[in-house]
Amino acid sequence: MNILTRQNHAFLKLLTFRVLMVLAYQIMAVTVGWHIYEITHDTLALGLIGLAEVVPYFCFALFAGHAVDHYFSRRFFGALAAVTLGINALTLTALAMGFIGSSENASWWIYGSIMLTGVERAFIAPSYNTLFAIILPRESYARGSALGSTAFQAGLIIGPAIGGLLVGFASKTVAYSIATLLCLCAAIVMWSIKVKEPPPVADSPPVFASIGQGLRFVFSNQIVLGALSLDMFAVLFGGAVAMLPAFIHDIYHYGPESLGLLRAAPAIGAIITGIWLARHPIGINAGRWLLASVACFGFCIIGFGLSSYIWLAGFLLMLSGVFDGVSVVLRTTILQLATPDAMRGRVSAINGIFIGSSNELGAFESGITARLMGLVPSVLFGGLMTLGIVGITAKVAPKLRELNLHNH
Repeated sequence: MNILTRQNHAFLKLLTFRVLMVLAYQIMAVTVGWHIYEITHDTLALGLIGLAEVVPYFCFALFAGHAVDHYFSRRFFGALAAVTLGINALTLTALAMGFIGSSENASWWIYGSIMLTGVERAFIAPSYNTLFAIILPRESYARGSALGSTAFQAGLIIGPAIGGLLVGFASKTVAYSIATLLCLCAAIVMWSIKVKEPPPVADSPPVFASIGQGLRFVFSNQIVLGALSLDMFAVLFGGAVAMLPAFIHDIYHYGPESLGLLRAAPAIGAIITGIWLARHPIGINAGRWLLASVACFGFCIIGFGLSSYIWLAGFLLMLSGVFDGVSVVLRTTILQLATPDAMRGRVSAINGIFIGSSNELGAFESGITARLMGLVPSVLFGGLMTLGIVGITAKVAPKLRELNLHNH
């Protein structure tokens, strides 16, 4: 079935919103990473960026999922997240221009802005995933997930490259300003989506009881819990991308434009995977494909850590994106097929805690281990831990290992 028909302009707008948000976020991430390392020359400071974002994300994610399921419209929360991210970008623009802060406290302004980013991120995934399920028929979830992943990865390719080029050839001020504009466009696109949303539940349970329902669903479902845990720990320990400013600056001796290109490399591989899986979705032996893809991701991270050539590092990061792309599409499809409609916001928020926050916790873990072990050993440690997680998941989650999506 071709889901990109005339009747699915809403889905195209939803993908556009996702791309714009990823572009803005990635431009900010590249610029902030370079900004912080330029100020501190400290790998731990790079890791603290992730911690500054994940703490408020943890605090708000479950409440955001409850809110999306029970209050207002999903479009409202998506547009609100875009506006909030735009405020962050505008704040960083003012900092880069010298209108606020000083050289002594610039890093604290950056960390404060990143904390606000954690709040807005809590609302993006529940809004996107609930609208995804409203717009698309159930039989189109697998292809829709692949297309959504492709759109997401397209943003991951273009965003870091643009961010690095803007910082390298223009300035941090220009990069932050472009991110602000993209957020404004994302808010407009989200609000323009025309879709009949189910009305909020009139008699909603108390907030903590509602959150408890979502948690019980996830933790009682071996397939969902196994898929989320596998991806979470793989990303947590395989977070080599967070250390790229240090690799670029200290090992490869290149500038910020190369940082953007290396950050984009995993997404190049993932978008190739997304395009392929949109036409050839995996159904048979999906669980085994999921486990194998995460294991191969771990091997790529180990290879990256051992590489002393920037072109080889870029190739291995791209290859890691190929395998990560398989994992992302399969996990997203599993989640969409297994989640009841009335619980999508909360389950999506829990998924965000498992997966989304693991990027930031992974950045913090990488910063700590880089400080304790050294830059290269910390990356090798992460890759080896990823392989260990695959083995444990295959052992303790047999339903996931034997999963066939055609049966769901």
